[in-house]
Order: sequence, then C-alpha cells, then structure tokens
Amino acid sequence: MELRHLRYFAVLADELHFGRAAERLAISQPPLSVAIRQLEDAVGARLFERNSKQVRLTPAGQALRASARKLLRQAEEAALEAREVAAGSAGRLRIGFVGAMLYRGLPQALRAFQASHPAVRTSLVELNSAEQITDLLHDRLDLGFMHTARLPAELQSRLLLAEPFVACVPAGHVLARAGRLAPAALRDETFVLFSRAASPDYHERILAICAQAGFLPEVRHEVRHWLAVVSMVAQGLGVGLVPQAMQRCEMPGVVFRPLQGVAAQSEAYGVWRAATDNVLVAALLDAMGPSGAAHAPAAEARNGASARRT
Repeated sequence: MELRHLRYFAVLADELHFGRAAERLAISQPPLSVAIRQLEDAVGARLFERNSKQVRLTPAGQALRASARKLLRQAEEAALEAREVAAGSAGRLRIGFVGAMLYRGLPQALRAFQASHPAVRTSLVELNSAEQITDLLHDRLDLGFMHTARLPAELQSRLLLAEPFVACVPAGHVLARAGRLAPAALRDETFVLFSRAASPDYHERILAICAQAGFLPEVRHEVRHWLAVVSMVAQGLGVGLVPQAMQRCEMPGVVFRPLQGVAAQSEAYGVWRAATDNVLVAALLDAMGPSGAAHAPAAEARNGASARRT
C-alpha cells in the first residue's frame, strides 16, 4: 500500500466518479483504475461498487475512508515538520551553559531566538566546561556555552566575548575605597577561587595573574560557580578575581574594582560538534550578537557602570 494509492482512493471516495477524480488528480482514468485495483488487492477487499451508471463505496471502502484521510494528514504533517526542521524554523536544541552566561547575555539571546523560532523546543542544563565537552561528544547536547577553547578535534568553537577580570572585595574592606587595584594589593588577602576541577583554564589564569604580580594567593575556599565566589566574598570570607560580567549580579555586600596592568581576559565560547547538521546551532550563536552576550543590553551596561562607581 502506497500513499499514492491512498491519495487516489480519497479523491475517488469524494467524487464517486472516475472522470472527475482523474481530473482532480491530473491523471488519466486508466492509471487511476489500476491504482484502485492495486489498493484493493493490498487491502484484500473491494472498496468500490462500480457499474456503467454509478460508483459507490462498499462498507470496506467506507471504513477505509476515515483512516486514509488520517494517514494522509499525518504524512503531510510529517513532511511539513521535516521541512521546518531542515529550514531551522522547528526542532529541538539542547543547550549547556556555565553559570556566568546568565550575566553575559544568554537569557536575552534566548528570548530573541525563541521569538524568531517559536516552534523550536529549547532545553538548558547548567554544567561546567568539562561536563559540557563530554555531553557534546556523546550527543547529549547540541550547543555549549563555556569558558575554554581547549577542545577535542570533534568539536568547534566560536569566541563570543572577551572581557577583563575585576577584583571582587567585601564592601567594608579597606580596598573597596580604591578606584583601581593593582593585583599586588591583594597579596596579603585570603582568596576564594574557582575550582581547578570545575575549570582548569580559569583556575590557572587567576593564579597566573597573581604570579605576575609577584605572589601566590592563599586560597582558603574553592567553589564551582562564579556566583559562589561573589557570594562568599560578600560574606567576608575572602577576595576574588572574577569576570567583569559578574558585576551585573548586583549582590549586596560586595564591590568590584578594575585591575591595573592585567592583560588576561575572561572568555566565553560557543561550542558544538563539528559534524552537526542542526541549523539551529548557528541561529542561536547569531542571536548572541549585538543584542546578546558580546554586547550587554543598555540597562545591564548601566548597572555595571553603577557597580564600578560604588
């Protein structure tokens, strides 16, 4: 049984006239008659009673008519869904992200993406960079937003933004009154540091900033999220060096100060499987453009400026 046979049957069931049905199908009558006989052979029952005066459905034909229409409708819907997925207007996008992306424009980019792709189903899971790499390699994610570009050959990346590190100190600390801070000013402080296990790149980058200033930080606490660094600093448990975007968390009890003479930057990457054929990956990465992570919305930029003046 072919869809073509069902389509011919459905039209003939409507018209109950071979001539009119053939005209609607843009074929001649003989191929229509052959197709109906083939369908009857496949079904194992006569579907039409026909003579020189009329064509009418048999009970078996009447039973098949509703099912045939349903099958044809499902086939059309399946073909439409396939076309929409191929065109990027429908489908599924599984996204991994590090927590800092919540302050780097990911929510704004997702809103813009969903507005232009309302039929796409997105799902997000917060994972560190290493966990995202594993899930991308095992096809459990379509796209990851992470801190590292040190990737296996099977993955590709796009740099989304690079921003400076800033000093994060308790609001009541003497260093909070400084306009800018040299990293050496933190020499005698205890540090809250991003865990090496969670992100080796960031852990090593912060240690390198301190080493270039001539000291090795005394690390009392290691955490897995930038927001946890800021929270612990706000509680007076140490100081930290964090990406500039963390100023947008607006947590009370903490201030951020620019660093003097530090070239190292905090980077964010979009990462995907090199062999992917999911066109939605490129669409969301494009949404992380001027209105997304690379350029904070005006309100957020104002908040960041306000935090720097605190």
